[in-house]
Amino acid sequence: MHRSVAALSSAVLLLLAGCRPVENQDSNGATASYFDNSDHPDAWSGGARMVPISTPKGNFHVWVKRVGNNPKLKLLLLHGGPAATHEYLEAFDSFLPKEGVEYYYYDQLGAGNSDQPNDDDLWTLPRFVSEVDQVRQAIGGNKDNFCLYGQSWGGMLAMEYALAHQDQLKCLIISNMMASSPAYNAYAKNVLEPQMDQAFLRQVQQMEAQGKTEDPAYMAILVPQYYEKHLLRRPAAQWPDPVNRAFAHLNRHIYVLMQGPSEMGMSGRLENWDRFADLKRIQVPTLVISGKYDTMDPAYMAAMAKQLPYGELAATNGSHLALYDDQQTYFAKLIAFLRKFK
Repeated sequence: MHRSVAALSSAVLLLLAGCRPVENQDSNGATASYFDNSDHPDAWSGGARMVPISTPKGNFHVWVKRVGNNPKLKLLLLHGGPAATHEYLEAFDSFLPKEGVEYYYYDQLGAGNSDQPNDDDLWTLPRFVSEVDQVRQAIGGNKDNFCLYGQSWGGMLAMEYALAHQDQLKCLIISNMMASSPAYNAYAKNVLEPQMDQAFLRQVQQMEAQGKTEDPAYMAILVPQYYEKHLLRRPAAQWPDPVNRAFAHLNRHIYVLMQGPSEMGMSGRLENWDRFADLKRIQVPTLVISGKYDTMDPAYMAAMAKQLPYGELAATNGSHLALYDDQQTYFAKLIAFLRKFK
């Protein structure tokens, strides 16, 4: 009798094994093919390579690194700044591989591991949009597989890219970025600045008026008074290593030229940028991610989601870097959106 039971058990196990797919598959649907590098010439370098790009001021190279293999979903990550680095986005490594998303870290020209030419004529929105499109082509992205994610300044760039090249997009994610610099500035002035200690605010404004924003005392005020409340809601001493590295590697010349001296509003070349009225032209599925304590107005970002024909809102209880200070909510909502396109 025991032998019969054992034989029956073995038969059942063999039957179940025969029903399994050839590839190992986890509960989220990621398969062994995700780790198949056979069709990727960048495999020998761990997915990293320098992509050539052409500009009106010459030819350069930008650094890109692929993670995973999924011909149906290639997600290009646009970092903030301008001229920060991909590094602060490294939290994606804890969430996207198990979902089978092929994603690309990318340092924009002038930033991080990419070429850093000393020519201010290069730092314009149209030139950056052209660069993103060249990177898209290099990674094999098209309307059937290419999704674009942009956080902060990267969200601005993502909106501009969608308005110029939505025929190449499968989906779009705008994270923690309003569609209007004047609206961003108004929110900072009318809502966030009044919440600051007014004596410290006056010191900051005085230093800006005197052109002393490179004085260490400037950020020594802003970090505890503004950044720890609206950029990443942790004491700066507890900020994660990827964020610290990105700040340390920021190309501050480009940042100040385009953004201004701090995250407390926009005062550089992008000061008058406004695309809210144009959002209705973006006809691809778009996720807008907001943060309750962000430097960006969460109510305005909810209005953006409504303005977009195929927009949806992912509200978090985080700040500008909600991918860290409300991480579980942030990635749960991002992944739920991306699963529609796998």
